[in-house]
Amino acid sequence: MIDAKKQDRLTFGIGLAVLLFASFSWFYALRFAPSDEAQGEVYRIMYFHVPSAITAFLSSFILLFFSLWTLFKRSSVAASWSKACAEVGFMYTAITLITGSIWGRPTWGVWWEWDARLTTTLILALLYAGYLIFTNSMAPGPQRDRMAAALGLIIAIDIPIIYKSVEWWRTLHQPPSLLRSGGSTMDPEMRSILFLCMFAMFFLAGWLLWLRAINLQLQAKIEEQSHQAR
Repeated sequence: MIDAKKQDRLTFGIGLAVLLFASFSWFYALRFAPSDEAQGEVYRIMYFHVPSAITAFLSSFILLFFSLWTLFKRSSVAASWSKACAEVGFMYTAITLITGSIWGRPTWGVWWEWDARLTTTLILALLYAGYLIFTNSMAPGPQRDRMAAALGLIIAIDIPIIYKSVEWWRTLHQPPSLLRSGGSTMDPEMRSILFLCMFAMFFLAGWLLWLRAINLQLQAKIEEQSHQAR
């Protein structure tokens, strides 16, 4: 078993490596990626916006996994991981909405439009926020874990709706260009750089998730000991 000091050094080392990789990826995207003929230089925010959106969506599926684990196994560890997923997911959903607005201003002429994809993504942010408010307001225990797990299932339902929104409704948002039938329409060099940034974002989110889950498990143990001491 790894002692606390070694675990702290390992966590710091992994975090530093992830941050360096992410910094290199975004610097390369901003400095060396080719310009887009239609949008010019503003499109480069895509290398931050798209990975953030996909990470937010993946967080919901990981949350779904741990929510089901919590419901069927009654695991407090799974509940801690669920809350960590919700925190990371909320952060990346907020980043997605902010960067999308920055991208939309020069592209569409407005900061915000009640577009189907934007609206369903905003709903995702509100669901994540509701999950966190609920878990922070209720007393720790199995009942809170089960009710939070049920909310985790609802959050995951919104993801397919977000993905299909550009096909189900008329929207300003462009249709899928990366994952689509018939192959991607993106320039191969842009696509390669985008995948690099996506991996960087995934590693960063994974490190944050791991770090937060460990802290939440420690917090749960402290709360349990405090409750027993009363």
